[in-house]
Amino acid sequence: MTLLVTGGTVVTATDQYRGDVFVDGEKVAVIGSSLNIAADRVIDAAGKYVLPGGIDVHTHLDMPFGGTTSADDFESGTIAAAHGGTTTIVDFAIQYKGQTLHHAWETWMQKAQGKAAIDYGFHMIITDLSDQVEQEMDALVGEGITSFKLFMAYPGVFMLDDGSIFRALLRTGKNGGTICMHAENGGVIDVLVKRALAEGRTAPKYHALTRPARAEAEATSRAIALAEMADVPIYIVHLSAAEALEMVTEARDRGLPAYAETCPQYLFLSYDNYEEPGFDGAKYVMSPPLRPKETQARLWRGLAFNDLQVVSTDHCPFCMKEQKTLGTDDFSKIPNGAPGIETRMSLVYDGGVHAGRISLNRFVELTSTAPAKIFGLFPRKGTIAPGSDADIVIFDPNKQLTLSAKTHHMRVDYNPYEGRRVTGVTETVISRGRVIIENGTFTGRAGSGTFLRRSTR
Repeated sequence: MTLLVTGGTVVTATDQYRGDVFVDGEKVAVIGSSLNIAADRVIDAAGKYVLPGGIDVHTHLDMPFGGTTSADDFESGTIAAAHGGTTTIVDFAIQYKGQTLHHAWETWMQKAQGKAAIDYGFHMIITDLSDQVEQEMDALVGEGITSFKLFMAYPGVFMLDDGSIFRALLRTGKNGGTICMHAENGGVIDVLVKRALAEGRTAPKYHALTRPARAEAEATSRAIALAEMADVPIYIVHLSAAEALEMVTEARDRGLPAYAETCPQYLFLSYDNYEEPGFDGAKYVMSPPLRPKETQARLWRGLAFNDLQVVSTDHCPFCMKEQKTLGTDDFSKIPNGAPGIETRMSLVYDGGVHAGRISLNRFVELTSTAPAKIFGLFPRKGTIAPGSDADIVIFDPNKQLTLSAKTHHMRVDYNPYEGRRVTGVTETVISRGRVIIENGTFTGRAGSGTFLRRSTR
């Protein structure tokens, strides 16, 4: 199967030019001006941007949490991602205490196989670090799982002590892997949560009020210090607080290989959402929580000046009915997470490029190229170049869309951005040479996504 995309403006992290893209099979074969090549199909992209497929390196599909399971599985979640212009995800396989890492990997592979409509990889969440598990880390790196997520929060469930974190960091110094850190001071938060509940403070907003920004900043600083002592890179996930950003910025100014992502919810939502009437604040219960509105400008500045390198979603949806309501009388029992896998690209374009906060090239870098480079997918993914996978998004920079639970494809009964009108919409999506989104319709096939073996740094 051959495909020719003509007349569009090709945009990568470094270039922007009018050109044609010829796809042969699963790969980009030729890029040029006014290509005169016969193809099985021609797509006219005149007036549109031709972008590398989006890469979301933080999703939680079919994930058990808090007595329930995230609402999107690998079929519904990846189809929703494709509708939004994302062609690759990196999800999280969870090692529960007493399990091997390989058991966790096999479990999550079974969740994805036959369901994923786009390509996927895995980070490995480590909750129990023994000598055997350290050796397994080496083996998994060899299998293409080259990143490991550790938690400084959720005592008794996910949280590791500093010694274990340091050992894992040292191990990545040998095997070339990367540690991704959930940086919140779990011990302090646990005390604050118990105190709030004892005082009868049970409403959703207390989820945020018991997870202060300084708890995120302290843990971020500690994570960076541990990585510095181990002499390895560190990647801070879902950074939300300006105080935490200061820690990353300071480290990067000193030349340390500290990286961080933020998420659309921290760029467009704020603590004010927790004050919505009744139980509606539960829609926004996620960890870290939403911060004061003035934080948004600080995060946008971090994205513009490369103190933050990636925008991912932390897509972890739970329906208001039957799931979020598990915490009706106790905020600590509200399942943590919100949907976003489908809306990321349009939100970041609208609030970033359209609003004049970042350039078009930077938009591509944040949503595709940088995550591909950091997590061992570049140049196969994250760019449009001869030899790269033909993951291509034809993006209409002028089209508008109103975000709504009534029209989104995520399997969740609310949209955090309900009624927000965005400029910049995905029109056509090509995944490894196959058109999978066309005119708002999914034309791909569940199970056609492939597992990605990622390289080391």
